[in-house]
Amino acid sequence: MSGRLTVVGLGPGNAGQVTPEAGSAVAEAAFLYGYKPYLDRLDLGPHQQAVASDNREELARAREALARAAEGHAVAVVSGGDPGVFAMAAAICEAIEAGPPQWRALDIAIVPGVTAMLAVAARCGAPLGHDFCAISLSDNLKPWDLIELRLLAAAGAGFVIALYNPISKARPWQLGRAFEALAAVLPGTVPVIFGRAAGRPDERIEVVPLALADPAKADMATCVIIGSPETRIIRRDGRPALVYTPRSATGPVR
Repeated sequence: MSGRLTVVGLGPGNAGQVTPEAGSAVAEAAFLYGYKPYLDRLDLGPHQQAVASDNREELARAREALARAAEGHAVAVVSGGDPGVFAMAAAICEAIEAGPPQWRALDIAIVPGVTAMLAVAARCGAPLGHDFCAISLSDNLKPWDLIELRLLAAAGAGFVIALYNPISKARPWQLGRAFEALAAVLPGTVPVIFGRAAGRPDERIEVVPLALADPAKADMATCVIIGSPETRIIRRDGRPALVYTPRSATGPVR
């Protein structure tokens, strides 16, 4: 079978953060599938066809792309950030597992990208300098009780926590609930980073203590990083503060 499917991470939106490997994968594809705002970032040639779909149609998109690749075409499925972090790589694998045998015979490649928490962290210093985790606050594919359990476990173990999908029009309350749950475990002085559109012209980065963290500061273009009790802020005259988590740690949250 000559078909090939590549899942490509386009990074957080800054053209300079698209890796050369990702750029080459896009250039080699005849058909490109993805969420329209991600496809709109691409400069495609006349021989290439973009197939856009809504951001909540990941599995249907994966099946359509796999079917196209099974016809013998070179296909790319694009994701913002990294395709393996709450994105299309897992949807492709899920579709292959449940799909027809010929999909398993395809040449499949996953091309990594800069994920949002890395872009936000780089703007602030090194908040991910010690152990950290990433949690999606979307309860579309898992129950809220499980999300809250994971938040409390991560905070109690001293992890820095990167929150993806923190809030949307359809899910306006989850981030507030997350802050309330974490405030029961963490000191109110723990830094919270609201990183919106890191690296893009509409970038907005703000650092506040957990006690003052306002969910209204976030939208779906925001990655929220919640420090651990070890996380520190270095104030600098006339320059942005540096937020970092030391490479060593003293123990779990008490």
